[in-house]
Amino acid sequence: MLGLAFLLAGCATTQAEAPRKPHRDFLVLDTHLDTPIHFARPGWSFAGHHDPATDLIQVDMERMEAGALDGGFFAIYTEQGPLSAKGYADALAFARGRSDLIDATLGKFPTRIGRALTAADARRLDGAGKLIAFKSMENSYPIGEDLSLLKEFHDRGVRLAGPVHGANNQFADSSGDTPKWNGLSPLGRKWVEEMNRLGMVIDASHSSDATFDQMLELSRTPLLLSHSSGRWAFDHPRNLDDGRIRKLAAKGGAICVSTIFLSNMNMTPERAALFTQYEHIADLTPEQQADLTRKWRALDATQPMWAADFERYMAMVLHVIEVAGVDHVCFGADWDGGGGLPGIADISALPKVTERLRAAGYSDVDLAKMWGGNILRVVEAAEGAAR
Repeated sequence: MLGLAFLLAGCATTQAEAPRKPHRDFLVLDTHLDTPIHFARPGWSFAGHHDPATDLIQVDMERMEAGALDGGFFAIYTEQGPLSAKGYADALAFARGRSDLIDATLGKFPTRIGRALTAADARRLDGAGKLIAFKSMENSYPIGEDLSLLKEFHDRGVRLAGPVHGANNQFADSSGDTPKWNGLSPLGRKWVEEMNRLGMVIDASHSSDATFDQMLELSRTPLLLSHSSGRWAFDHPRNLDDGRIRKLAAKGGAICVSTIFLSNMNMTPERAALFTQYEHIADLTPEQQADLTRKWRALDATQPMWAADFERYMAMVLHVIEVAGVDHVCFGADWDGGGGLPGIADISALPKVTERLRAAGYSDVDLAKMWGGNILRVVEAAEGAAR
């Protein structure tokens, strides 16, 4: 028995001293990349080196390949206009163009990045040493009142979509607006059914609490929040409260924690003007882009957009994990869409998150789930329901 005790002690020591996986060895995904806003910039390449001092981009292939991020969902974001036939038509034309732009940009680098339509595609691409590109749709406003257009965007490769953005629309109430439908509209309920039928994951970020509740009840597949923070950290309607996080987890869903709204957004008139330029950065000359970056960085130094930093972010992340459990947490920082904080300014900081999670006691198995496994599980659930 004494010999057995020594043998077991030796095994325990060996296990404790076993090397832990470095960050680059995990399949690391992010569920909300606004990076396509940069894809049409004149004189700019997604593959090139971009100095943060002279370029606002937070995600590029050079940094992705350095091991911080293996891929994620590149967003088709469409600014919302009037809820009218012309508004819908204009938005649809824009969304189609943005979808084509994503395809054209990724198509320039076939040996380095590949399009993923399924969870199996993502794993295959990762195994082949390629970066992974899913497509998502932030705000379903562009499809107007024609739900058959969801199939068009599914055929275009979209696998994740939310009904609403910052204002109420034809489908649902937004977290950023005064209730109109008290949740989903009648058309919005049909939108949920069609999303399930097609096997597209429902994104509840930006939805009001009532919209979230109703989608959680109606959907036959788990919900994903592609870029939301915990309301525990800051009481803002864009964030999800602990009770809803638990309900999300109970139904198999996941919250991909963001870096935004851990404080009030310091949207001064000067910052708003810069954001307007930023949203149309592809229309600026290289010289105008450089000037925008200079002004943005100068404003960051004197009037930061967020009163939060990496430490506050990690406190929120750890709280959300405690509430939801490791099977229901993922990451969607809102890169290139307003995300990023001091200490976690772009994707090169992601290994720091892994280090902090390890220090909190989370294992390789836990980290693999949170960095990519939970996302692919939800994607697979949607695929399975469609079949």
